[in-house]
Amino acid sequence: MDYKGKYNVFDTSKINTYPLSTRSNKVTLEDLVRPADIDELVIDLPEKTRGEIEAIAEAIVSARKADRPVVLFTGAHLIKNGLGPLLIELVKRRAVTLVAGSAATAIHDFELALIGQTSENVPDALGKGRFGMAGEFAYINAAISLGDEQRFGYGESLGKMICDAAFRELVLASAAKDDWLRSFEHPEVSVLAACYENDTPFTVHAGIGTDVTDQHPSFDGRAKGGCSGRDFLIYTEKIAGLVGGGVILNIGSAVTGPEMLLKAISMAANSGSIPKNIVTADFDLREYRPEAMSDEAAAGYYFRDQKSIVTRIPQAFAGRGFYVQGNQKQTFPLLYKMIVERVS
Repeated sequence: MDYKGKYNVFDTSKINTYPLSTRSNKVTLEDLVRPADIDELVIDLPEKTRGEIEAIAEAIVSARKADRPVVLFTGAHLIKNGLGPLLIELVKRRAVTLVAGSAATAIHDFELALIGQTSENVPDALGKGRFGMAGEFAYINAAISLGDEQRFGYGESLGKMICDAAFRELVLASAAKDDWLRSFEHPEVSVLAACYENDTPFTVHAGIGTDVTDQHPSFDGRAKGGCSGRDFLIYTEKIAGLVGGGVILNIGSAVTGPEMLLKAISMAANSGSIPKNIVTADFDLREYRPEAMSDEAAAGYYFRDQKSIVTRIPQAFAGRGFYVQGNQKQTFPLLYKMIVERVS
C-alpha cells in the first residue's frame, strides 16, 4: 500500500513468510464433524436448552417452507471447531439463505480447503515472529484485489478462487511462489465453496488490521474494504427480505455479528422494509440475565450479542429472541440434527 502522508509507516518488505504446509496446526480433517457422524455424537444438554434449540429448528423449517430468509452469522470458532461440514449440508439443503462471518471465519475455511488443516499453534509461533506469516495468505489478498477490480464481494471472491479455475489461475499468477501450494486439496470441506456453488451468499465483514492477511506485503486495505463493503450491502438486502418473517442466527460472535445486524436492520426499516415476526437466536457460552439488558451498572448490559440479538431487535420488530447457552460443539450439531429431521 502506498502512503504519501507525513508520518512514518512500517515497511512490509521486511516481512518473511514460509509455506503454509510447514506450519503446526491444531485442527485436521479428522477433527471435522460430518453429517454421517451426527447420530453417533453424544449430546448432553439441559432440557431447557434442548427445548430452545427445537423451537429455533422449527422456526427455521417453517421459514424456509414459506420461502423466507434464514441468515446465519458465525464467528471463526464454528469452523475451527470442525462444524463446517454441517453448515455445508444446511446450505445444500437450502435451510440457510445467507452465511456471514468475520474475515477470520473465511481464513480458517480457506486453510481447510487448501491443506485440510487449520488453527495455527499461536503460542508456538508468536515468539518466533512467525504467527500469521504463512505465504499462501497472499492468495486471499490477491483474490480480493482481483475481486475488487471486478466489483465482487469478499466472500464471492474467495469462493470463486476455490471453485473457478480461470479466476484461480489469475490469483496464482499474481501471488504464488515456487514452494507454495498451488491447488485446493479439500474444497469439499469449504463453506465458501459450498456457498459459491449453491448460489448462496457468503458475506465477509472485515476490519483493518484485525486479520493475519493484513500482516503481509500483499495487503490492500482498499480492496479489503471495498469487497467487504459490498458484502455488507448483500447482507442488508437479505435482511430487508424479513418483512414477512424469517430467522437470524448469531453463533459465537460477540461484537461484529450483532453490530452489523443492528445497522442492517435499521437501514431496512428506514427504507420501508420493516421486519416483522422474526425469530432471532444467539448461541454462546456466557450466562444471560435479561434484567441486565437495561442496567448500565451490570456487566451483561455491555454484551452486544445478548442486548441486540436476543433483546432489542426482536422487541422492536414483534419478534422472539432466544439465547442458547452452551458449547457450540454440542448446541450446533443438535440444531443441525433437528433441522434435518424436520426437512427429511
